[in-house]
Amino acid sequence: MLTLDQIRAFVAVAEELHFGRAADRLRMTQPPLSRHIQKLERVVGVTLLERDNRRVVLTDAGRAFLDDARRMLSLVDTAGDRARRIASGAAGTVRLGFTAVSAISMLGALLRRLSEQLPEIDVILHERVTAGQVDGLLRGELDLGLARPPFDIATLDSRVVFREPLCAVVPLGHPLADLGRPLAPDDFDGLPVISYNPVQSRYFHELTVRFLTNAHPRIEQQVHQILTAVLLVAAGRGVALAPVSARSLGVDGIAFCDLVRGGGDPLDDAGATGEPVELHVIWDRNSTNPALGRVLELLPDLGG
Repeated sequence: MLTLDQIRAFVAVAEELHFGRAADRLRMTQPPLSRHIQKLERVVGVTLLERDNRRVVLTDAGRAFLDDARRMLSLVDTAGDRARRIASGAAGTVRLGFTAVSAISMLGALLRRLSEQLPEIDVILHERVTAGQVDGLLRGELDLGLARPPFDIATLDSRVVFREPLCAVVPLGHPLADLGRPLAPDDFDGLPVISYNPVQSRYFHELTVRFLTNAHPRIEQQVHQILTAVLLVAAGRGVALAPVSARSLGVDGIAFCDLVRGGGDPLDDAGATGEPVELHVIWDRNSTNPALGRVLELLPDLGG
């Protein structure tokens, strides 16, 4: 079996081409140094050094082995430092879940910041709806998620990292697009509305229901994702509510209209903030990944 002492002894002799100088360099006497070389040659099975009383010469096999030996020592020298960096969170891997619309709102900026400030942390991306991210965190498949509330899991922590208004998505040429003012709930009275699944897309379902309180729209479809709702609007199947960042989806045949109070609850003064749509970062509070803490330090906290 190769040992590090044998490798170090060989590299020293190969570079010095003199057993006495190599022994001084390693702060040892020549007899144990010679024994290291002999044991190494027995393990490798070839002669690495030709030596006599006057000189030491590398064989062809010795020259080839010297390159590998140097790489082995370099790896050993850097392995400890890398282990310490991983333990401190300065290096490692973070598996990040995200939704399509969260990618538009902040994923790009987050990845750029991580690349600049934590270049030794590899980020592996997983596109999943919020329910899939929660499941991934619980199964240990993800370290972090960019998702929509609520998170009814005791082991998960979360905080707000982005807020934006809600807006209306309507087909091009729709009468609502020509009103020239922010739309109120009454403007949707009797209109076909594409809403969201109350289980799979609970958050946007509740935002839609809350804004349209006391209005009487016709719920035509219930979908799981923002993009699906926007595509159905483009197909003329109704109107929908979506976060403002959906403007960047680049779907043709639609128009976006502002809502009063930014789409906040029209019966609640808290809705006057104008940014009722929240994006949260979520993670397992029992995670043992040191890199997770470093990534969390770079994320904003809008909880206040």
